Amino acid sequence: MFNLSDSWLSVIGISFIFLMTSSGAAMVFFFRHQLSDTFKRIFLGFAAGVMIAASVWSLLIPAIEEAENQGWIGWIPATVGFVGGGLFLLLVDNLLPHLHFDSEKPEGLKSSFKRTTMLVFAVTLHNIPEGLAVGLAFGLALQGGSTIAIASALGLAIGIGIQNFPEGAAISLPLKQEGLSTGKSFLYGVLSGAVEPVFAVIGVILASQLTFIMPWFLAFAAGAMIYVVVEELIPESQLGEHTNVGTLAVMAGFVIMMILDVALG
Repeated sequence: MFNLSDSWLSVIGISFIFLMTSSGAAMVFFFRHQLSDTFKRIFLGFAAGVMIAASVWSLLIPAIEEAENQGWIGWIPATVGFVGGGLFLLLVDNLLPHLHFDSEKPEGLKSSFKRTTMLVFAVTLHNIPEGLAVGLAFGLALQGGSTIAIASALGLAIGIGIQNFPEGAAISLPLKQEGLSTGKSFLYGVLSGAVEPVFAVIGVILASQLTFIMPWFLAFAAGAMIYVVVEELIPESQLGEHTNVGTLAVMAGFVIMMILDVALG
């Protein structure tokens, strides 16, 4: 049976990642202009660093430990799940119509979706593994009933939430520049982050009902996150001149997420 206080901490952590995206999207009410290229590089690099560190400390290492506790050779579920997560995102990336902000050519299957809709899809795509990762972390912690595990899951939620704030702004402000009203730009920014709590809840359910394949799911989320980092975040953080800003942001995000996970876990 889940501890009530731990359950509430899980609700708070899952809600936090969504609240931070929504708060970032609300910046559209205070700023009129597009985000600077430097800011984009910093936030994209920071998000990449957070996701890389989270994939290692919050997902892959727990996946290996959980597999060994179940009598598996630790690296087998971690490897299979990791590769599966990457292949899944590759499949979705090639099927879902989406458009990146700095691109004119849509990716995925041809569709009649509006440009603004495909812009939202592009961000929503990499919010899915983030939400799943947070949910799995809390689900695993709730199953074990460990205070340390709950603290580690909270650290993951805090790290993801911190990088969600500029991400929310980076969605709503460009949408306003595309011609949407301030209200609609904010709404779409919020909706792009709504998949995170949804998939977080799915992650908690999977962890509670299918504990025997938890190592595979944890590694799956890690593979999906690394796919997003390598396919989108790092390349986009290196566009244009003065790319060292993006590189330093990757390192800063990695260090902050590593500290959160190790200190709290």
